[in-house]
Amino acid sequence: MTTVEEAEKLVLAQTRNYGTQSLPFEQALGYVLAEDLKADRDLPPFNRVTMDGIAIKYAAIENGIQVFRVKATQAAGDEPVQIDESDECIEIMTGAVLPLSVDTVIRYEDVKISDGIATLHALDIKKGQNLHLQGADKKQYDVIASSGQPVSPAIISVAASVGKTHLLVKKMPRVVVISSGDELVDVHETPLPYQIRKSNSYTVKAVLKQHHIDADILHIPDEPAVTREQIQHCLNNYDVLLLSGGISMGKFDYIPQALEELKVEKLFHKVAQRPGKPFWFGRHDTGALVFAFPGNPVATFMCLHRYFLLWLNATLGLPLKPPTYAVLGKDFTFQPALQYYLQVKLQSNELGQLIAMPVEGNGSGDFANLADTEAFLQLPLERNEFKAGEVFKVWRF
Repeated sequence: MTTVEEAEKLVLAQTRNYGTQSLPFEQALGYVLAEDLKADRDLPPFNRVTMDGIAIKYAAIENGIQVFRVKATQAAGDEPVQIDESDECIEIMTGAVLPLSVDTVIRYEDVKISDGIATLHALDIKKGQNLHLQGADKKQYDVIASSGQPVSPAIISVAASVGKTHLLVKKMPRVVVISSGDELVDVHETPLPYQIRKSNSYTVKAVLKQHHIDADILHIPDEPAVTREQIQHCLNNYDVLLLSGGISMGKFDYIPQALEELKVEKLFHKVAQRPGKPFWFGRHDTGALVFAFPGNPVATFMCLHRYFLLWLNATLGLPLKPPTYAVLGKDFTFQPALQYYLQVKLQSNELGQLIAMPVEGNGSGDFANLADTEAFLQLPLERNEFKAGEVFKVWRF
């Protein structure tokens, strides 16, 4: 049986490059940049006023002038107004361009203005104060955001500020989510006593939607010929097949046989973990990858987060995030020699520690339990007793 560490390495060895696409910058949030964003001019593009007040030539203060005549008022976006005499000032607003004839801004709090006359009542005026100088942040053609970064709201702001109406981003893989089994009926149907509604496919699709993958959904009945035909179609038309169910040892689990007949190379089948032990992973000559997860909802959910999303981030060129660790909140026992992914709620204590409190359900079929948890705590397979206060890796979802 493959270990979790071996399975992770085999999955990450199959990263792909799916090319790039251009998106309107407002629609690029969450995608990964495939180009550097450069300043099209200095940032800020002019000497920008940072306080409401008056603008003066500092030499006037050096010459003992404390009273100034207000020549004009200049708002942000106005053409700069120049002074002609040293005892003149411009009443000026935050965001305005600093006129070339002045070099210092005195805030309203440090001056009294009456009948067009501004009188200083502050003594600690410094030359060049309350200004954001041209090019202080970035010079023209400087890189502001580098290729390979996820597009965040801050990068959307940067794109807008430099006039990038479209962003080149990395393409997401084409994904199909496949369920199987005659016991499954559509969500809108009323199941018979021996049937259940489809839910795994919608769970997987929702998770993928969070990562900007709009996956298709396909259901395959328990018929060998149909199974083979449908999987063949998907191998030819999608980059990734995410299967839920039909890969165990059951008499009607036809998917492993179909994958073998279609010459999908098996890289591993069965991982020393719970949930998700029957996990199957392979590749096809078309370049398509097959992640075949067990049908139990918690197993599908865990494997999706633990393996597929890890692969997706690597495929997009995102660096591996440093692992997060949490302190086990109470004693826990697990008997089989498998790496266990314990469902937990996370909380922090007064020492700033992340505490993982076990939320024990009824096995990997207990999908309702997922609604009460927010992470999996990864417990090592060589042990079966885990004590409160011990620290383990945690996988948030």
